[in-house]
Amino acid sequence: MSRYGLVVVLAWIGFGKYVKMESRVLIEHSPLMSWIYDVFSVATVARGLGTMEIVAALLIALRPVWPRASAAGSALAVVLFCGTLSFLFTTPGVVATHAGGLPVLSALPGQFLLKDLVLIGVAVWSLGDALSAGRSHVGQNLVGH
Repeated sequence: MSRYGLVVVLAWIGFGKYVKMESRVLIEHSPLMSWIYDVFSVATVARGLGTMEIVAALLIALRPVWPRASAAGSALAVVLFCGTLSFLFTTPGVVATHAGGLPVLSALPGQFLLKDLVLIGVAVWSLGDALSAGRSHVGQNLVGH
């Protein structure tokens, strides 16, 4: 259930990047990633990220038939979520200013970004599970021959 929930979320968000450019506000404030807009257009960056998310989703979904591909997709998802989580520290407005000095996350972008803590956890679990299944699959093939 967790794996395919992750697949749905990644694919949905990935396809969304083809119809709207919601990641610009996040990326343009990141010291690690803002340079990309000097090289590529906003639409190209959005579609590139969307494509990576869709590819990760498809690869993760292959776990029952191709565990190694699922491991690669899971690793890609971990990298993507690390990038997204870094925006918690670089995007203005993550902490609500109306909370009387308490570090309360704003709904957007703070809480929107925080959900990726759960998603990266599922991606790490999926990576470990797929790697374990890949080793078992290789072992079965060696014993069977």
